[in-house]
Amino acid sequence: MPTVAFQAYGKFITSLANKLVDFDSDTLKLTAHSATYTPNVATDGFVSDLSGELSTGSGYTSGGATVTASFALTAANSWASTAATSTAYTVGQIRRPSAGNGYLYRCVVAGTSGGSAPTWPTVVGTTVADGSVTWLNIGVAVVVLDLADGTVWSSFSAGPYRYVVLSDRTPGTAATQPLIGFFDFGSNQTGGGGNFDLSTPTEGIYTIPVGG
Repeated sequence: MPTVAFQAYGKFITSLANKLVDFDSDTLKLTAHSATYTPNVATDGFVSDLSGELSTGSGYTSGGATVTASFALTAANSWASTAATSTAYTVGQIRRPSAGNGYLYRCVVAGTSGGSAPTWPTVVGTTVADGSVTWLNIGVAVVVLDLADGTVWSSFSAGPYRYVVLSDRTPGTAATQPLIGFFDFGSNQTGGGGNFDLSTPTEGIYTIPVGG
């Protein structure tokens, strides 16, 4: 699967707070949906709100494919990815200084970092220029939702689909199965007959910064 931004449903956070989602034990699935479904991140909260799922066939099985997820807190100085000089960065990437200072920084303007490290700001919400890159101090830790990389659907020629939705299918009915988020491909797509593989960035698919 190409790099496609993931967007969480607003009710995902309330589902977490109400203990409706357990990433350690629940069954999570990805389902493919055509553009006849229009996600509403403010109001959609359960599988019963979905529509336009592809039918079984051409490598796809109705009801989706089970995926493995993790949801964990990482402190800034334990973040594995460090900022490097003279390196290209894209918006959304998260780095810490090579000598950890207790803060994490998200790229908010893409570009190439400078030949020497900037003076990293230690006030959450402030930015710093680094070559043509701009970094934003996002806090002292980050909670990361990630999916395990690998093949989701084999010999996939199904379609058309625009959205791939992540949901928790452990509760008993569609009206109680929480939605988590979705990938938006921008327009209807059709599989080319190969594997539909999931490859997520090092930052995971969704992050919640923890301020300081």
